[in-house]
Amino acid sequence: MTYLRRWMAIGIVMLCAACSAPDVSHYADQRPPLDVPTFFRGKTEAWGMFQKRSGEIVKRFHVDLEGREQDGRFVLEEDFRYSDGTTQHRTWTLTRAADGSWRGTAPDVVGEATGHASGNVLQWKYTLQLPVDGKTYDVQFDDWMVLVDERTMINRARVKKFGFEVGEVTVFFRRPAP
Repeated sequence: MTYLRRWMAIGIVMLCAACSAPDVSHYADQRPPLDVPTFFRGKTEAWGMFQKRSGEIVKRFHVDLEGREQDGRFVLEEDFRYSDGTTQHRTWTLTRAADGSWRGTAPDVVGEATGHASGNVLQWKYTLQLPVDGKTYDVQFDDWMVLVDERTMINRARVKKFGFEVGEVTVFFRRPAP
């Protein structure tokens, strides 16, 4: 019986290790460094898609973004146009905390989003009220935004509901040429 318990314990540890994500501080030496207001100030464009857990592409989208400083905060306006013809607008209000982390709110975000930047990476976590087929679901997003160069960023977000992954969002951001 002891032998079985040992193998079960090893299996649980391996399963937990497989589910853990890297810490954002792992990217501290990566360049160019990501500064959220610098990247998103002014106009930015983005393209992306949502995929189900199976890999099936459900929706594609285009986003026009515009960021500005306002009253000590950073405001980011997002206008989405989806492949099915629907549109959506989101206004993020972001604040940098004393420890360098980020906090954010938006009308369709439950509570407060939290973000930690290090090197060229920002990890951004939040719960979004997601409308699907006439119903609204609270889903958790775990975004990993990676600055490729001064004009290009890639975002990969895992989407979960009740702790189970339901899909993934991939977004490519591009700032206009100076």
